[in-house]
Amino acid sequence: MLTADVQLALAAVFGVALAILMIVRGRFHPFVALLCGAFVIGPLSGLSLIDTEKAIQKGAGDVLGSIGLVVALGLALGTMLQISGGASALARWMIGRPEARRAPWMSLAVALIIGLPLFFETGLVLLLPIIAGAVAALPQGEKRDYLLLTITLSALTGLSVTHALIVPHPGPLLAVATLHADVGRTMLLGMLVALPTAILAGPLLSLFTAKGLRLSMPTLVAQAETIAAPPTIRALIVVLLPVVLIASGQLHAIFPKSAFAAWVSAASNPVFALLLACLVALPLLFGRQLRKAQLHELIWSETMKPVGTILLSIAAGGALKQVLVSAGMSDVLARLAAQGSLSPIILAWAIAVAIRLATGSATVATITAAGVMPGVVVSTGVSPEWVVLAIGSGSVFFSHVNDPGFWLVKSYLGTSTPATFRTWSVLETVISLCGLALVLVFSRLI
Repeated sequence: MLTADVQLALAAVFGVALAILMIVRGRFHPFVALLCGAFVIGPLSGLSLIDTEKAIQKGAGDVLGSIGLVVALGLALGTMLQISGGASALARWMIGRPEARRAPWMSLAVALIIGLPLFFETGLVLLLPIIAGAVAALPQGEKRDYLLLTITLSALTGLSVTHALIVPHPGPLLAVATLHADVGRTMLLGMLVALPTAILAGPLLSLFTAKGLRLSMPTLVAQAETIAAPPTIRALIVVLLPVVLIASGQLHAIFPKSAFAAWVSAASNPVFALLLACLVALPLLFGRQLRKAQLHELIWSETMKPVGTILLSIAAGGALKQVLVSAGMSDVLARLAAQGSLSPIILAWAIAVAIRLATGSATVATITAAGVMPGVVVSTGVSPEWVVLAIGSGSVFFSHVNDPGFWLVKSYLGTSTPATFRTWSVLETVISLCGLALVLVFSRLI
């Protein structure tokens, strides 16, 4: 007869495998597939159907309650930057006409900044034509594809690193809320881990992975510009404002008796920081053009289009997570960590890797791993900020065919499937492994 732990493990494997098949083979939306997986895991692990339904409702509700507003406001800010031309202006200003040797480094810097308010897919679509223009300004020759690939891979690295490791992106922010980590400290430590990781996985790694490849990138037609782009400094203020506000929460810890520090700490709440950034962005990015009613309609209609799909997928990931927690997965992992058989940081990373490989979603991997780790954090006393970063590192491990980002990158780079594995998948794996290594090292030093 199966023990309860083995039964739970088999139920989890079967449910996640079902979700994978539905996404990859059945072409189901992840929202539907993950819900089906949750409904399978519950009864197979010993939960009644009623308890399974309650867990799904609780998981979806908890996730949307903690992250829904942040996702919506983050999308709004990114949309404003995109519609106004502010993101493009900032990228062109930073890339300019660099020398061939400097171009990948400038591309990485642009992506790290642009990636703060934008989702990965939006950042890629926005940066690609700018990168293509920068390459066109470089000396042409046999190495054109090599230069274009090194620059593009560096930009992809910057976008992926910010998505995985730096608050206020929804994934890391959700892990922060679930594990009760400090937002400002997680942001600062995330930057400490992200910068060397991005340098290694971007400009340095691309020197080797880009060799000998041929590209057939699609021809991009620029949209007609009906809105005057704002000054670059204004776009930079909008991008950095929420980051500075969230990081300023650390002032209260440094000056606990200061009334000003207490006020700033309250303003560092991610929802408030992003809302304030959106309100400030309107006059800074659009100026007098805001008098046009059509512009307001454009901003908010474009903002709300992707929100529903993203929130539904996140909610389904939260439902799957809660079913695992209700079935006792968190307790099983806590016992495993308490036995000293595995470091809690490595355990968190490994769980995120397993969910990432299974579902193809970095966000779902983060939600699920964070959801089953609170008991481990409490029982071992490990710093929750480092666990958040370990989960973020694991959530981007080896992008492959069940990851929509894999096909997005392949189509925009114009590489073959094997070449996409060699470049994009290797890049993501290096980010994951380097991030874990740095978390393990820094967690012993700081």
